[in-house]
Order: sequence, then C-alpha cells, then structure tokens
Amino acid sequence: MNLEAFVLGCGGMMPLPYRHLTSVLLRRDGDLFLFDCGEGTQVSLKRLNLKWKKIDAIFISHTHADHVTGLPGILMLNSQVDRTEPLYIYGPPKIAEYIESSRKVLDMYINYPIIVKEITAPCMVHEGKDFYVRAFPLQHTKTCVGYTLEELDRPGEFNVEKAMSLGIKPGPDYGKLQKGQSITLENGTTVKPEDVMGEKRHGRKFSFVTDTLYLPSIAKEVQGSDLLICEAMFDDSLKDQAKEKKHMTAKECGTIARDSNSKRMAMIHYSPRYTDRELEPLLQQAREVYPAALLSKDRMIFDIPYED
Repeated sequence: MNLEAFVLGCGGMMPLPYRHLTSVLLRRDGDLFLFDCGEGTQVSLKRLNLKWKKIDAIFISHTHADHVTGLPGILMLNSQVDRTEPLYIYGPPKIAEYIESSRKVLDMYINYPIIVKEITAPCMVHEGKDFYVRAFPLQHTKTCVGYTLEELDRPGEFNVEKAMSLGIKPGPDYGKLQKGQSITLENGTTVKPEDVMGEKRHGRKFSFVTDTLYLPSIAKEVQGSDLLICEAMFDDSLKDQAKEKKHMTAKECGTIARDSNSKRMAMIHYSPRYTDRELEPLLQQAREVYPAALLSKDRMIFDIPYED
C-alpha cells in the first residue's frame, strides 16, 4: 500500500511568488488527507494533478489565516463535481464558526455533506479499518494542535515452507491462518497462526507539527515517525523572536526530530524573510542536531515506504 506526502505549500505568514502557504496532502492508496489549507493549495493540487475531489478529511492545526485561507475555495470546488461522500473537517475551536461564516458570506453552493468536528487535544479524531489520526496539543498564540496518522501493525509474513512441513495444503487453510484463525488438520493436530506466521510488522507513521513553541512533549507524540513534517520558522539568531511569537527555530525542529527518533524530517513554514537561497542556514542549524534534516519545497513529494 503506497503512502506519499505532497508538500503543497511550505511558507508561513504570507504567500510569495515561489512559495505558497502551508499545506500538506497525504495519499494512502485511494484515501486523501489534507493537513492545513493555506492560500495557494488549489494551485499546487492542480500542478501535481492530484484528485482533490477525493479528499476524505481535512485536518486544521489552528485558525490563523495562513493555515485556512485556502479552505473556502476547496469547499466550493467540491461542489463542481458529483461528490456524494461527506467531507470531514477537524480542527480546534473556531473552525466550525470560520466555515459557517465563509459559507454564509460567500453564499456558497454546497451539494455534499460537510461534517465539522471541533477537537480538544489529545484525542483520536479520525480512523479507518487499519489506521487512525490523533491530535495532540501545541502551544501557539491561539489554540493549536499537531497530528499523527498511524497505521496498525501488519500481520507477519506467512512461512510457506513451515506450513508445508506441518502438512497444510495450499488453499483456504492458508487464508484462515493469515487472518489469525487456528485450523485443525485431518490427523487432529491444531495449527495456530503463530506456528506459521512471522512476527507482526510495524505500520507507518506520519506526523505534522506547526505552529508552536518548542515543547519536549512534542517528541513523545511524534515518536518513531517515518516522516515528520515540522515547522522551522526562524534561524537561531532569532530565537528570542521565535519564543515571543511562539514559533520554533530550525535547531529546535531538529531537536524534536532527534529526540523522537524520526526516520526522516522535513522542515516547513518558513518566515517570508527568507528567500529559497537564504534557507540554507536553517538547514545547517537543524543538521547540527539531526543530520538527516531536509528542507521541504512547494510540490516536493515524499514516499513513505514500509521499513521492511
């Protein structure tokens, strides 16, 4: 099952000609999940040829303009297609008011169900048959949450040679054992799934963190992420300003990646004071504590493979 993250926008505060505002789309086979929806989200969706009408759920970190101004356009765009499936929108308090007031003022024509759920972190906010999305608290100038999407563990690999040595014939019994069911052979022997199945294999984990003060608790929430998308708004020379505005520096972002044992980390939500050429110092500062740090750029794609 493929899992891919598309950076639709990596900027903070204001859009730039070469940098849209923060938004990341996660595609898990046919399921699409949008994390924040800054200005320019539709442009990147179009340029990446992503099927925006199949977005299942939108997860908003907080209601500052640079994280939600793309949302009205997405809502209206979905009314131009024959959508019947509900669109779930999650976010902290005020997200329902923002959506309702936008619909009213813009006189939106909406022909599909929109289900808005305001959340108080930490909590599980969305789930499917083999994954769930969890929200956890951040600390910003207004209520803000981070998110993780975590897959459940997968069954271990089926050992065909071991099955054959036990006298199990290929067919329905193989399927039963792979589904966790015991079987009884013709000679009366009971074979349990663990007799022919390897150890369970870990699912994957995606984490999204922006905008917040540095908090040691964040590393615990995103522990073991296969991909962590994390804000790095300022370089270390502006750490006092970052603290005052309740944002993180690149080095603090790297610290979270290191302390959480994340396999990969890509920075996002850069201050507009930095051109793309001026982001290199942020990268170097993050790499002082987490050598594998990456700079995300608009329309960058991250494949998130299984670890085995």
